[in-house]
Amino acid sequence: MTRDRDPAGRPRNARPRDALGRPLDRAEPGAGQPPIPDDLVIAGTDAAALADRLLREGRPFHAHEVLEAAWKSGPPDERDLWQGLAQIAVGLTHARRGNARGAVTLLRRGAQRARGYQVPAEAGSGSGKARPFGMNLLAFLAAAEDLAARIERDGLAGVPDADLSPGLLAAGG
Repeated sequence: MTRDRDPAGRPRNARPRDALGRPLDRAEPGAGQPPIPDDLVIAGTDAAALADRLLREGRPFHAHEVLEAAWKSGPPDERDLWQGLAQIAVGLTHARRGNARGAVTLLRRGAQRARGYQVPAEAGSGSGKARPFGMNLLAFLAAAEDLAARIERDGLAGVPDADLSPGLLAAGG
């Protein structure tokens, strides 16, 4: 079987995928989730909103693809933010697929990377990067780190689905 390629000859996988990014049989017409285009260029606010929706729908693999597109098409000073968020989404994907070790590793790695993006607010100044693009970054990173600790301590069996679908946007965002 020949490999799917884009017009430039780069390898692509055109197989439909399930909500967790696992390839499905090509013979199932209309099966799978709508793909995120490989060449997606997306601005920060739009990326945050779409990733938030996908995460809340239990589709962290697809959220990862959106966040990866934001890091590839965004400015260099936002790279750690988007990479870290993408790693958290991959950690959530691992958790949903039953891979506790991969989940813990990626949740922690992503939170650490994205946390480096934050600039602490000056006392009383209201400045800082705690809510870039409408995201509640502090709460999202805390949830990722808490989830990693719980999975490491207790495994995946007792983790409610809601904890694997964290919201990225601030309340009302």
